[in-house]
Parts: sequence; C-alpha cells; structure tokens
Amino acid sequence: MIDITMPALSPTMEAGTLSKWLVQVGDAVKAGDVLAEIETDKATMEVESIDEGVVAALLVAQGTEAVPVGQVILRLAGDGETVEAAVAPLPTAAAAPPLSAPLPLAVAAPPPSASLSLAGGVGGGNGLFPEDKVSSGGTAHPQPHPQARGEKVGASGRIIASPLARRIAEQKGVDLDGIAGTGPNGRIVRADIEGAAKRPAAATAPVREVVAANPPPTPPASGRGEAFGPPFSDIPHTQERLGPVRKVIARRLTEAKQTVPHFYLTSDVRIDALLKLRGELNRSLEPRRIKLSVNDMVIKALALALRQVPAANVSFQGETLIRYDRADISVAVAAPSGLITPIIVGADAKPLSVIAAEMQVLAGKARDGKLQPHEYQGGTASVSNLGMYGIKQFDAVINPPQGLILAIGAGEKRPFVVDDALAIAMVMTVTGSFDHRAIDGADGAELMAAFRALVEAPLGLVA
Repeated sequence: MIDITMPALSPTMEAGTLSKWLVQVGDAVKAGDVLAEIETDKATMEVESIDEGVVAALLVAQGTEAVPVGQVILRLAGDGETVEAAVAPLPTAAAAPPLSAPLPLAVAAPPPSASLSLAGGVGGGNGLFPEDKVSSGGTAHPQPHPQARGEKVGASGRIIASPLARRIAEQKGVDLDGIAGTGPNGRIVRADIEGAAKRPAAATAPVREVVAANPPPTPPASGRGEAFGPPFSDIPHTQERLGPVRKVIARRLTEAKQTVPHFYLTSDVRIDALLKLRGELNRSLEPRRIKLSVNDMVIKALALALRQVPAANVSFQGETLIRYDRADISVAVAAPSGLITPIIVGADAKPLSVIAAEMQVLAGKARDGKLQPHEYQGGTASVSNLGMYGIKQFDAVINPPQGLILAIGAGEKRPFVVDDALAIAMVMTVTGSFDHRAIDGADGAELMAAFRALVEAPLGLVA
C-alpha cells in the first residue's frame, strides 16, 4: 500500500484545491506520471507520482477545496498487492471521503442570535497565511442531535429538513412539526418554510439569506462582528463562492490595510522623451519581434531607482528590517481568477528587451493560471498600472511584506512648465504607497525623485 498525500507546492502552502484527477481507479502509474491538478492560492499545478503501482482509491473528490498539506488523497497498490487489499482499511473520518461518496456540503448553522459577517484581507503572491486554512467537512461546527432540538427526523435518523430551511424556520419562528416537505424523500426545503411563514399564525420577520454550503463566516478582525451580507430582497442576483485566489486576495487586502501604515507620495512625470525613445527602440527591435511597452520601461525605471535609493529597497518583518541587494519587481496582472503579481527578477540588471520578453511570457502564464511558485513569490517592490484604462491617478495597496508599490496612471496631454515656460506635454501621474515602518518620508520622496528623473531622461534606462 502506497499513500500519496497533498504536496506542499510552495514553502508557504498550507492547503490546496484538488481541481482535477487525471487518473482513475485501476490505472497503472509509474514515477513521473501526472496524477492530478492542484490549485494553490495563485496557480494550478500538476502533481506527478514518485512511486509505481495501481490506483486503488481516490480519497478526495475533484473540486474539493482546502485539502490540508499532508492529507492522503490517493492510494496505490504496490507490487504483489491487490487493489482490494490496498483499499482496506480506508482512512478514518478525519480524512476526506472517497470519490464515490458525496462530500459534505452543508455545515451547522449559527444560532439565530449570532450576527453574520464577512471576513476578507492585494493578492501578493507570497502564499497562504496560516489563517487561510479551512476546516474540512462539518466537524468544525458541531450541532446538538436533531432530536434534542425537537426537529423532524426520518426512519434512518437523518434530518429531513435542509440546513437553510432549519435556519429560516428558527428565524421566522416556524415549527417544523406538521410541515409536509416537498423536497426529495419528503425533505423540508426553504420553499416549504416560506409557505408556512405566510400563514397568519406564523412570524413574518425579515431574514438574511445565507448559502448553506459555506461555513459560518469568521468575525472581522476588528472583533465588532458587524453584518455586511447582501440584503434579503427580491432584487435579481446570483451568489458565487469565492475561489482560492479571491479568498487570499481578500485576506491580504484586509491585513495590508489594517496592519501596514501606508503613506502616499504623488508626482506628475513628463513622458514625452520616454515615448520618443520607446518608438525608436521598437523600430530597432522589430526584426526580433519584441515590442516594448511603457510598463516595461516603468519596471526598469523603478528597479534602477531602488538601486540608487537603497533605503527604499527594504521590507519590514517583525523586529527585522531586510535590505535587498537586488531589485525584483512584482507586476500586477489581472487574471480571470484574480490579481496576481509575477516577478521580473533582477530587473535593475536586465536590458529592456529582456524585460519585455519575460513580461510577455509571465503575463500569459498568469492569465492561464500556469505560473510556478518561484515566478510570483517574493519581489522587493511592486508596480500596478491602470493607465490603459484611462485612470489618471489612484492609490495602490502595499503587497506585504514588500515596502512599497507604485501606482501608474494614464499619460495625457496637460499644461506643463517646460524650460520655465508653460507648454503642452504628455504627463502621467505616479503615486507611491510606502510602508512607514520601513521607509521614512524623506527616503520615499528621494525614490520618487529618482524615478521621475529616469523617466524624464530615459537614456539612463539603456545606458
């Protein structure tokens, strides 16, 4: 018997989503064969077998979220062992159920008096936090036996009212006794409760709709326990469960804004010379099929500015200030699953043509969910560019543990003082968000000045 466990695909990975099985029970596999696709907080990766054998059991259904690292997900029958022998005994209740068994979707509801809230925390690419672990199954929120609460049970002892129906019944004061269920096998469903609530004797208090398949939300970090759920109304809407990437983005956003003291510095930067140089370089790069973007040149300018102002190329971690000897620039990319930040490693030492080629490859992999952990974890500073959407100016959220992020606005023609005379120039607004624990105001201002000088005299980017 050979157990295959959920692998740690990055140093910070605590759990993953088993997106898809690529083998079936009875398949013979050898070392190097791809077994499954695992979705981490930032990418989907293939898991290869390191052993040989016959697939005896798939112990986690595809699509299962938050499978802890180290949990057995597949069992192989080894040499001289039958599939039946490898399956017995199966994992205990602490492990995920086999693929053939339905996964538990509903969890116990909070008592009516408990307030509902949404917990949320930029998807920075540094992996899951310990609090990103999600309890599996419904064991994290035990409920009293249904008969102890006077609820109807079937002949098998199972509750024949859905969790959502029970919750609505409790909130509306509707007694389950005497209600004929219209669901499968006489199961009482939400429509039955709402129908009973319309009778004169029933309570008609408004109720918040909660998806039964989701665990009760965790109170916000503030501890105030406010309810921020969508209003219960007849407005047409849909509800969508958050994917792993969106969950991590939400947690990291909240953590960054609550724990990192941001300060902001804004500068208007003339880009006429940058655009002229870009045109000349692109003409010379046409035979190599490389095309520079303004963002590629911004990446290079920030990297060189960080090397010129090393006091800003730092990060705050606990009681330690880390100073970096290289400028690795994280670049925000909008992917279908959410924001992700692939990294141009050593951007300060790379030619613009190399940065452009690497950025094209990384952006494509990011949109396809194929980035490897080393391609999005780390970075010493970030760039977020919304200029292509016509956004003039915005403040970006720092990507911890990094110490700064530049928000790049659109270039547009504006009145500008050129050589002590008012003229029309192409100008873009750049706002730097800085972690005040690691970077002082003067150091942040010096970095912004260095960045502006490199953009306005762009030959320094190719020297």
